[in-house]
Amino acid sequence: MAWLGPWLGGGRRGGGDLDIWFGSPFSSDSWDPFGGGRGSGGGQADDTAALAHANVDWRETDKAHIFRVDLPGATKEEVKVQVEDGNILQISGERTKEQEDKNDKWHRVERRRGSFVRRFRLPDNANVEEVKCRLDNGVLTVEVPKKETQEAQRNVRSIDVA
Repeated sequence: MAWLGPWLGGGRRGGGDLDIWFGSPFSSDSWDPFGGGRGSGGGQADDTAALAHANVDWRETDKAHIFRVDLPGATKEEVKVQVEDGNILQISGERTKEQEDKNDKWHRVERRRGSFVRRFRLPDNANVEEVKCRLDNGVLTVEVPKKETQEAQRNVRSIDVA
């Protein structure tokens, strides 16, 4: 069984080829697979290249599919919602880096920034022509109504038997 130490927020002990991962799954000092480093700030000089993940909840009601996306601090100008290929809902955007003063001393950088893209294949009953979006208090809500199902009217015609 493979050891999942780096993904569980462990630390590193040892040296050379015998590195061993250890630690708590609740550690705030977690391995950064995109930054190539550990600890605060990651290993890159420019953190805007790091993947900024957006957490999404998707629920279905009798009338719609509702997506709620956590985007703290995002403005509506930084978020893009579109439907591709008729049934692919794409939510994308970019969290930009704050202006820095050269005299600032950073102690910890934990908030993710960079671009994000989430894509969802919508079911056949989604009415993509009536999608509505709103951004309130850092939560984007996308509502995709369902198509109204109409029972096909049965046109019954009697045929005389000869």
